[in-house]
Amino acid sequence: MPSTRGGFVASLSASYEYCRALHRRHGRSYYLATRLLPAWKRRHVHALYGFTRYTDDIVDQLETGRGGDAQHRARRLDGWTARFRAGLAGEPTGPDPILPAVLHTIAVFDLPLADFDAFLTSMRMDLTVREYQDYSDLLGYMEGSAAVIGTMMLPVLLAENRAGRPAADRLAAMREPARQLGLGFQLTNFIRDVAEDLQRDRVYLPQRDLDRFGVSRADLAADSAGPAVRELVRFEIDRAREHYRAAEPGIALLPPVSQRCIRLAATVYGGILVEIERNGYDVLSRRAVVPRRRRLTAVIQQLGRPA
Repeated sequence: MPSTRGGFVASLSASYEYCRALHRRHGRSYYLATRLLPAWKRRHVHALYGFTRYTDDIVDQLETGRGGDAQHRARRLDGWTARFRAGLAGEPTGPDPILPAVLHTIAVFDLPLADFDAFLTSMRMDLTVREYQDYSDLLGYMEGSAAVIGTMMLPVLLAENRAGRPAADRLAAMREPARQLGLGFQLTNFIRDVAEDLQRDRVYLPQRDLDRFGVSRADLAADSAGPAVRELVRFEIDRAREHYRAAEPGIALLPPVSQRCIRLAATVYGGILVEIERNGYDVLSRRAVVPRRRRLTAVIQQLGRPA
């Protein structure tokens, strides 16, 4: 466990605060859900979000606003990965706003490092992979980009107190529902962000699905969705909801305070799919956003649950 003497406390506190601010700025729906967690859990969720968001921003070049080809982004990702691995090994990493918080969180909950390896592997795929042939291929990517984020979170959500680590058998039993929820969230993002992803020359919806509904890249680049695109989106929404249904038994087994948080997150993300349906499955003319009043209603409903 890192020392809490000297300047480390300030640096660790500042790192957690940086991750919180990053989460608030970029992950509004999920950030809202974390407000239902006790503060001692919340900061660890912010740290994991900060790590994954910062890595994703390196790949997409959103954080710095810089351009750059795949080689430039690969070098940045290599450097970030090397600093992260050095930190895991207890080596100096140099000043960094995120690493102290995520390394501390990993140590506190003994998080499986294989999940972080899988995540970094999927992020590297985004540098070169522009499309996926079928859903099995996409699931291979989402295993690292989404499913493992669910399993990273699981020890934090299951912990009953600051010092407690969940039993191994309980973690094992909850792992698959956590994976499924991560997959549901990710596929929801892919459905909503078709137009945005295409601007980065990426199509995450499987090529086999596009072929099935007669959808071309030109159709996805249109100002609004034609009938074929709408049928494709309807199909993918049904698939996303299968993941949410598979996650539901696990949500019910979480400690009440964590259960409220995850139910709110699932409700808000599920609400994105509802908004897409209300817009006639047109994900090209505007980005689906859950209205603020519906998000507040969902918060009130979860606050009414016993904690």
